[in-house]
Amino acid sequence: MAKIIILGSGGFGLSLAIMCANAGHDVTVWSKFRDEIEAIERTGELKAKLPGCKVPKSVKLTTDIAEVRGKELAILGIPTAFCRSVCEEAAKYIEPETIVVNTAKGLEGGTLKTMSEVTEESLPKNRIAILTGPSHAEELARGIPTTVTVASKDPEVMKYVQTTLISANFRIYSNHDVIGCELGGSLKNVIALAAGVCDGLGLGDNTKAALMTRGIREIATLGVAMGAESSTFAGLSGIGDLIVTCCSMHSRNRRAGILIGQGVSPAEAVERVGTVEGYSCTKNAYELAKKLGVEMPITEQLYAVLFEGQPANASIRALMERPSKNETEEDFLG
Repeated sequence: MAKIIILGSGGFGLSLAIMCANAGHDVTVWSKFRDEIEAIERTGELKAKLPGCKVPKSVKLTTDIAEVRGKELAILGIPTAFCRSVCEEAAKYIEPETIVVNTAKGLEGGTLKTMSEVTEESLPKNRIAILTGPSHAEELARGIPTTVTVASKDPEVMKYVQTTLISANFRIYSNHDVIGCELGGSLKNVIALAAGVCDGLGLGDNTKAALMTRGIREIATLGVAMGAESSTFAGLSGIGDLIVTCCSMHSRNRRAGILIGQGVSPAEAVERVGTVEGYSCTKNAYELAKKLGVEMPITEQLYAVLFEGQPANASIRALMERPSKNETEEDFLG
């Protein structure tokens, strides 16, 4: 049994809390939102984010970030935009022995840094890991078999997280390629948003299959340019996460994309759906690709739709009319 704190009471944070508590761990959930904590205390669940999923009574609920003291694992279950601020707040209380596991998928606006880089800067005394892969909170909380990847620069940390969190319904593979795992988990949100646009336009399976296939290609291209290993993108944090996010209605990115394809403005679509990580990640990935001189045509066209007012149909046409190329420009699977 491990002492674990989940920082964040959103859908994924709560799903991890439920999973860890059911596996016999001592679990605390922290939230900065008193109303969310009170809703769970009153009803045993958070209907707004994870309806029908009861939080075990053994889970301690708190709004006091000092509760991070004395924990073996601190799991960050918060949106990308708030990762740095929460880590900086926790830094006042967290002990050096605590292993920090980040589950946020995205790039930091402005700095274009990955979440592991943000966490390392904010918590320099702690050892860091990331947990990523095809894992919808709605299914994880219900004990539906799920498989993910843990990545860390420290092999001991990877092994500890893997052996501590693994259970009958939660299988964990390890991978030393931190940057590859992070980029796969982050940029799949961009492609899923584009896949939703295709669905909203009423396009078919052929279109989505092409989009996903070429999407993982451009994700891998950027990843390799940043030092990632190409084989990582054929795994759970690459193709695995891409499939589940592009094809499921659990995916907020896909749902927002569907609305945009149906003619709803991008800003309104995001407001209706809630947290849509792919929206800001499209801008950040676009800027990062330009900075590194990497061609990412799907990302570029989605950027034009989201931030420049380009009609979605025009972006599809622009992608289809690109100059002919050899599909295996470089073999991203090695």
